[in-house]
Amino acid sequence: MAQRPRPFADLPTAQARQVVGLFTDIDDTLTRDGVIEPAALAALQRLRSAGLPVIAITGRPMGWSLPFASAWPVAAIVAENGAVAMFRDGEGLRTEYAQDQVTRTRNAQRLHAVVERVLREVPAARLAQDSPGRVTDIAVDHSEFAHLDAAAVARVVALMQGEGMNATVSSIHVNGWYGEHTKLSGARWMLRRLFGRDLDAELERWVYVGDSTNDQAMFGYFALSVGVANLRRFAAQLQTWPTYITEGERGAGFAEVARALLAARAPP
Repeated sequence: MAQRPRPFADLPTAQARQVVGLFTDIDDTLTRDGVIEPAALAALQRLRSAGLPVIAITGRPMGWSLPFASAWPVAAIVAENGAVAMFRDGEGLRTEYAQDQVTRTRNAQRLHAVVERVLREVPAARLAQDSPGRVTDIAVDHSEFAHLDAAAVARVVALMQGEGMNATVSSIHVNGWYGEHTKLSGARWMLRRLFGRDLDAELERWVYVGDSTNDQAMFGYFALSVGVANLRRFAAQLQTWPTYITEGERGAGFAEVARALLAARAPP
């Protein structure tokens, strides 16, 4: 049986004081119904002001993420599960890809074929409403504006994997893509790209916050991994739990993490 997380309040102050930044999921970690919660937005601003950068990593598409990369006080947003990154530099908002243009063009044709098969073989399946903004993956809605039961979700995952795709299930979508990129590779990429730092070399100094089954690889990798309280609704599907879990759900849980990290840095 996977080890259950400890209350986030149990995080030792000395360990919190060593933290230099955070990675976080977006949907149902910072947001509710696709809109960032005020508590989370205020927490992001406080973290930035204190010199603790936040890099958001999401399965959402590039098109959906672009305005938030400009508006939110984050160092970057890595979208489509590690495939594309948006961040500000001296020339404005920059977009970079994990795959080259030739690869993305080739994969787009393969993605279209998989979409047709999924919609044909799983009649209840509906593409996510944010699909027009996607450039490297496909997403099937299971809980945002449409509903798929567990059997149908499993069938979609199996179809994607049978086509040689990576497939993950978030709190709202089933995402599928071609390529080696993941949330973890996206985290390594952006930390190196923006700050010239090696995540593996200073792993104990970074926090990851998430809420769903597609965060399990991150939970397992980060020693300081945190689930917001609504993660518990996936208890039956989780094989890897985070080290800690917050008392609050969604944005309130993220704000709980921010308060503890900032309090640990405050002078005595």
